[in-house]
Amino acid sequence: MAVIETRVIVGSDEYEKNRTEMLAFVDKLRALEARAADASNKRAPVFEKRGQIPPFQRVERVLDPGMPFLRLHSLANYMVSDTNPDTSVPGASVIIGIGFVQGVRCMVWADDSGIAAGAVTPKTGSVHLAVQEICKRQKLPLIHMVESAGANLMNYEVSTWAVFGAVFRNMAQLSAMGIPNIVVLHGASTAGGAYMPGMADYVIGVKENGLAALGGAALVKAATGEEADERELGGTEMHSSVSGVVEYLVDNDAHGLLKARDVVKRLNWNKGASTIPRQPYQPPKYDPDELAGAIPVDHKVPYDVHEVLARVVDGSEVEDFKPRYGPSTVCCFASITGIACGILANNGPIDPNGATKAAQFLQLCDQSNLPVIFLNNTTGYMVGTQYEQAGMIKHGAKMVQAVSNIRVPKITLYIGASFGAGNYGMCGWAYEPDFLFAWPSARTGVMAGQSAAKTMSQVAEVAAQRKGLEPDREAIAQQEARIQAVFDRQEDAFYTSGQVLDHGVIDPRDTRKVLAFVLETCLESRARTLNPNAFGVGRM
Repeated sequence: MAVIETRVIVGSDEYEKNRTEMLAFVDKLRALEARAADASNKRAPVFEKRGQIPPFQRVERVLDPGMPFLRLHSLANYMVSDTNPDTSVPGASVIIGIGFVQGVRCMVWADDSGIAAGAVTPKTGSVHLAVQEICKRQKLPLIHMVESAGANLMNYEVSTWAVFGAVFRNMAQLSAMGIPNIVVLHGASTAGGAYMPGMADYVIGVKENGLAALGGAALVKAATGEEADERELGGTEMHSSVSGVVEYLVDNDAHGLLKARDVVKRLNWNKGASTIPRQPYQPPKYDPDELAGAIPVDHKVPYDVHEVLARVVDGSEVEDFKPRYGPSTVCCFASITGIACGILANNGPIDPNGATKAAQFLQLCDQSNLPVIFLNNTTGYMVGTQYEQAGMIKHGAKMVQAVSNIRVPKITLYIGASFGAGNYGMCGWAYEPDFLFAWPSARTGVMAGQSAAKTMSQVAEVAAQRKGLEPDREAIAQQEARIQAVFDRQEDAFYTSGQVLDHGVIDPRDTRKVLAFVLETCLESRARTLNPNAFGVGRM
């Protein structure tokens, strides 16, 4: 392997400009995440009055101290329920991530009842489905800390209800696969949400506050006329002694979280787990912190993706595959924290040779059982007479076929542009990567806003000329500005993450740590043998 020699001059005017601009994006990311946390924590006095632990603290308490925790979907629902960027609260009423409980890698999920009592948002269901899919693929036990008002009937949308059916389906499938689902019932879980504890493998119910009922007292009164008592209707005390929904009745939130940890410990989940294959390694030759300044935030400014690799891979060493053939498509072998992997990256648009090379490279990684990391920075496949005649369509199709069918872990990171079919060939969201993250400066969409606007301007001019009319330049200019604004807004990384089109936005300086964590997660799952059954664990 060859050691990458950087051409970046740390401290130069260009470096400092890049760093200032990138850190402004990072600051925005942290501010948005803090917006949700601050909104939730404002209700801390209410939780304390009820003898409860606030949602963010529940997550902290259930996790092993000092161990890594990878937050997922922290921007979900941003610019969805509220389209004002200054007031929109991200997070989709959930706090979700992968961490360690009693040394076991788990998916941890807390309803954020500090915001609107944990009522679901238009994107809450999408987040639930995404993390359940991760649990399936990565064989992760799921700990769900439940307290949610459920659907907001004042803002009812039939699509939200329809999507949530799949959440319960997935719970059944996880159980049947042999993946434990543990619920701590901290507060109310009513209507369809009652099936969160109902379909879990283990339910821990908190006295006095925990509640699960298909119909709360108000609904029961409206539907049947019965004057029902909430605790008799669905209190954890009743469920632990009468209905059988609750396995473990606990005194308070803290006791419930300790019990959840006890359940995980008793699972003996790591028994027989294979060691992740790992070679001795050295850290990168260049500081990962330099990624904040080494890379321009403007996707129109070219850079060599090897500058990213130099600050991510072990020893800053890579073995380039066919570097002189289709050179704008970079294929190389490397390792991250001693884990061997293939890396497919971009130094510009993908031409026919680059697509062919990428397809062969992906097949070789599949043959060797090497995880593949996709570093996206491309405006897409090349267009024009030369490239069409060279078979761009068929060669691009080879690349899409390869990325669609390889069986090894796929990890995608948007580090610049990811436009058009180039996104598909580079394992975008539709290609179901095991994990997909974005830098805050990344841009994704069918094409860049400027390109879309110019394209439609050309269409308008040609249409006018065919009619023998002079093109209305003012109207075309207005159209151009309008189209570009729409595209620019939707290609923004914060917007697309709000739409749940990735697993989260990360600080570029954390790239190596995040990639190492998810590589370990993927390889650990592939070495784990489950004990499936016919239809999941059911309560008798």
